[in-house]
Amino acid sequence: MIDPKDLDYCRNVIRTGSLSFHAASRLLPATVRDPALALYAFCRLADDEVDEGAHKGRAVIDLQERLDLAYVGRPRNAPEDRAFAAVIEAFEMPQALPQALLEGLAWDAMERQYSTLADLRSYCARVASAVGAMMCVLMRVRDADALARACDLGVAMQLTNIARDVGEDARMGRIYLPLDWLRAAGVDQSDFLANPQATPALKGMVRDLLRDARGLYLRSEAGIAALPMRARTGIFAARYIYAAIGTAVARNGFDSINHRGRTTKGHKIALIGASALRAGASTVLPKSPILFAPPVQEVRFLIDAVATNAPHTKRWGQGRAGSLLNVMAELKARENAAQTSNGVAAE
Repeated sequence: MIDPKDLDYCRNVIRTGSLSFHAASRLLPATVRDPALALYAFCRLADDEVDEGAHKGRAVIDLQERLDLAYVGRPRNAPEDRAFAAVIEAFEMPQALPQALLEGLAWDAMERQYSTLADLRSYCARVASAVGAMMCVLMRVRDADALARACDLGVAMQLTNIARDVGEDARMGRIYLPLDWLRAAGVDQSDFLANPQATPALKGMVRDLLRDARGLYLRSEAGIAALPMRARTGIFAARYIYAAIGTAVARNGFDSINHRGRTTKGHKIALIGASALRAGASTVLPKSPILFAPPVQEVRFLIDAVATNAPHTKRWGQGRAGSLLNVMAELKARENAAQTSNGVAAE
């Protein structure tokens, strides 16, 4: 049971830090909305610490310690940690899911780049699909097919964010676009970071990211119909609101260097109305064959960690645990080397 004061804190974090999720969450039933607010508050604060902190590696290591404490029932004395620990206990949240998110944040702290679209999808699986799988757990949904579609939605949302933020990321010294796309277009990384330009080639890459996201948004809809009825409007709303960001980028000519794709409050309200209609229609329409499509390779470890009817063996989840250990070991080694270097410099 989440303490009401901790829940109020989490609600305020989401209200000020994630307008799109806050709008969609108001449509969820309280039995899902309240733990979802706690979940998103912990994830949001974790993401902010890594994105905005001066010591990104140290922030990820600290997050691992916080996560470990929450899973042994001794959360740090902070509202988001206490609320998250309560969610873990109440819903038997598989630890592999927040660990996947942690690994993605570690990749951010290490400023990892992605050679191919498949590599980029692997990143999206960790920082976004893991959250989608956790949302399924909050809805008491552990069906492999429904989880696959939730993971599709997470990848689509993150690809949309990346497409929208190409210019903003470049000005911060980051590139998320697949490196093989840049090479094929003859774009030099250093030149692009020094002076990002919305060339036809760059616009084409943004368009291609959004095209991939669009296909995943369409696949995800089949899974929403497998969720509890009272939750469907909220999830359809999240799907439509995030997809509308991609539409706004397209309206700007796929120029996300000089413009930022945005949705208006009025547009969000209209999309919420459309979501309610889609949720109602989902009660009478037959199941789409897309529901049973195999998951993309990059998210299968998440499904195996949660599903009660996972079609694969648990090898994915086991491999992920080893992957996280390796990433954290590398991150700690980098932090130790940086501390040693700073110490020498100070002398």
